[in-house]
Amino acid sequence: MTVVDTEILVVGSGAGGAVTAARLAEAGRSVLVVEEGPWYRPDEHEPFSLEEFVARYRHQGPSAALGNPSIVFAEGRGVGGSTEINSGLYHRLPEYLAADWRQEYGIADFDEATLTRYADIVEREITVSKLPGEPPRSSAALARGSHALGWRNVEFARVFEYDSQGRGTKQTMSRTMIPRAVAAGARVQPDTNVLRLERRDGRVVGARARVTHPDGTSEAVTIRAEHVFVCGGAIQSPALLQRSGFRRNVGNGLKFHPTVKIAARFTEEYDHDEVTMHRVTEFSPFITIGHSASRRGQVALAIADAAPHALDAVMKEWQNVVVYYAAIRSSGSGRVVAIPGLRAPLVTYSLTDADMSRLARGMVHLGAVLLAAGAVELYPSITAGTVARSRGDLDTWWAELTRVRSNLMTVHLTSTIRMGERRDRTGADSFGRVWGVPNLRVNDASLLPDAPGVNPQAAIMAIATRNADHFLSEL
Repeated sequence: MTVVDTEILVVGSGAGGAVTAARLAEAGRSVLVVEEGPWYRPDEHEPFSLEEFVARYRHQGPSAALGNPSIVFAEGRGVGGSTEINSGLYHRLPEYLAADWRQEYGIADFDEATLTRYADIVEREITVSKLPGEPPRSSAALARGSHALGWRNVEFARVFEYDSQGRGTKQTMSRTMIPRAVAAGARVQPDTNVLRLERRDGRVVGARARVTHPDGTSEAVTIRAEHVFVCGGAIQSPALLQRSGFRRNVGNGLKFHPTVKIAARFTEEYDHDEVTMHRVTEFSPFITIGHSASRRGQVALAIADAAPHALDAVMKEWQNVVVYYAAIRSSGSGRVVAIPGLRAPLVTYSLTDADMSRLARGMVHLGAVLLAAGAVELYPSITAGTVARSRGDLDTWWAELTRVRSNLMTVHLTSTIRMGERRDRTGADSFGRVWGVPNLRVNDASLLPDAPGVNPQAAIMAIATRNADHFLSEL
């Protein structure tokens, strides 16, 4: 069996893990990053294509949280984690929400000045900007519909760098923080599945893993480390801790942004290259309306939800169809449970009746915006749902969006190892240190006490930077 030694082991290379590795390596620490998935070139796959799904997504596509209804979710798998596959939207953690979390969970060093300082650091280290020119038509449609209804809308910044011609490049972790970590001496080992953490005398001493080689063979590896940061995300981090014997407040409290979608047909062709940046914020923070991936495959799936009989006819002019979404902050929650003998953990989620009502409201509002923007047909993510052509048709969705007929998804997963000083409600202290284990830390989306109502990447990176600095200040 191969044995590898390092001072600091970072498990996972997404927004939390990449920031952690870069921060610690640049401080002169010996860092090894292990990533279960492969290491692809940043531009190796077309965004939101079938090839990207197969290569960069866990299980080569979506997974499902069991419940009534079930909710489809997606996780990135590879160097850079979900930053390689998401839309790159960037929104700082709202101060009112940070204040609520600070009080409810007793989070230390979580005041506005501290979070602003670390958000500033993150934004200096990666490129965060708004579109330099006119928005694409799919994005402008949301702004146009909002203005017609007198509703608030904003252009969110994105983690994108634009050239002089206005062409944007998403600043994923494999383009930004991972190269910085490597330049500072960190080692990155892809295709390495950490099976469990090893403990001795109340401390972690490393991990057992299996490395898959390019020829398909694999071997067992023991990694010895003085400190471990678990950064596998809100599903994989609690699963690893549970497999390693850590279960106290680990895996419960999972939070999603449950999401409904509408495929909107317009009378002329629209853009389909990427997810755009305008959002309707009239109903924030509980309902957010935006644009979703709208490649040919995503359009076909959206049409098939409501009207499979019309699929062939609509797809003849699929370039005229764009997919949009309405996402909610959920009052329900879920669990992640590692089951012995199974590679993937069991994920469940329970939506409340209030959640279902809020989803219906979000869908009706989204439909109103799209009709006001000029859409002529709306196909909702409801099995056999009414195809809406007028405002009056939207009223039928209130009754149709039931637990049986709704088709829900999410891309934001948080809150399975909550942080704070309230030991009865958290799995880690205010800086991600797992209770009772002084050299084991979590530093990813798991720490967020609740879903923030916006893309959590900005909050994850700011908190991860803060926690890495706290670690360096102590050791």
